[in-house]
Amino acid sequence: MIGGLITIAGGLLAASGFIIRKKPNAQELIDKIAPYQGWIGMVMFGWGIWEIFGALRLTEWLSNGFALTWTFWLLCGIADLAVGFILGFGLISTYVFRGNTAAIEKGEAVRMKLLNYQIPLGFLAIIMGILYIIY
Repeated sequence: MIGGLITIAGGLLAASGFIIRKKPNAQELIDKIAPYQGWIGMVMFGWGIWEIFGALRLTEWLSNGFALTWTFWLLCGIADLAVGFILGFGLISTYVFRGNTAAIEKGEAVRMKLLNYQIPLGFLAIIMGILYIIY
């Protein structure tokens, strides 16, 4: 359940620009979780790596009648990894890349490409977080 809540919080932060334009009163909720954006992003990024490796490790589920479960798991991983990278890039570059300018530049290039998809990825994360809690 905690994973689903973190995924929803990250999705809300990623899609905050769109959400606030449509519902200005949502600004209060987003302002409450915004100070934790970097840490939420780091947790989502790590969780996404874990989920994707888990899904890739269990590809036999595709032929054993668990294709929907496997797809769900992979989509959760993709949403967590991508949104986590976008939200947590500042902390990731500080703690993981540690002054490696080449890695920081490559990471920033990937982040800039992902920013074009930030809002759809945010909504994917919200949906996957809700489904994660229900599942």
